[in-house]
Amino acid sequence: MRVLIVEDNARLAGLFARGIAEKGFAVDRAGNLAHAEQALRTATYDAMILDLGLPDGDGLAWLRANANMLDLPILVMTARDALGDRVAGLDAGADDYLVKPVDIAELAARLRALLRRPGYRNAPVMRIGDLQFDTAGRTARNGERDIELTRREADLLELLMRRAGTVVNKTAITEALYSFEDPVTPNAIEAIVSRLRHRLLAAGAGEVLITIRGTGYMLRDQAR
Repeated sequence: MRVLIVEDNARLAGLFARGIAEKGFAVDRAGNLAHAEQALRTATYDAMILDLGLPDGDGLAWLRANANMLDLPILVMTARDALGDRVAGLDAGADDYLVKPVDIAELAARLRALLRRPGYRNAPVMRIGDLQFDTAGRTARNGERDIELTRREADLLELLMRRAGTVVNKTAITEALYSFEDPVTPNAIEAIVSRLRHRLLAAGAGEVLITIRGTGYMLRDQAR
């Protein structure tokens, strides 16, 4: 899952980015609203974390003006802690509101909760046949057999399980797994797919991860 953090404090943005990256999110950062708008035009995000006090405008006013055009959940994260501020943020279009300082574990949990809401298809534990993936613990198993995964492999499995039965192209995989700052080699996606397929086969999941040549990859229920 790919998240955009809009925060003008570079130190805080870095801390948040590193923290939720360790929880399985690909993260991009924008220091102001102009950079946020550019990022939104360039990449597809699963969620946005939005500060309100930004150097080129008020995040609350921007959210109020753009909420209807943003097809993703918005988590406001700000130092404005008055009840009126929280109400205003939620009324402006925010899906959740957190007051700084914020614990990384809670921030990640809030993001996962937002993505579990209807329309985002991200259950706490996803299942396809005997294969299951725990989105909070970042763990997978097939039946009674645990599957040891690297962070990227876990990210890929989650993405494919969320879109099970449909073909996911390489561009969508790259956008979901990597931020703008991450180096991506030409064969990176093929390598991750190959490793994940090997781990699934070793755990007895069968040929559930298939390649659609020239298009992308798909995860299917082995029982079907």
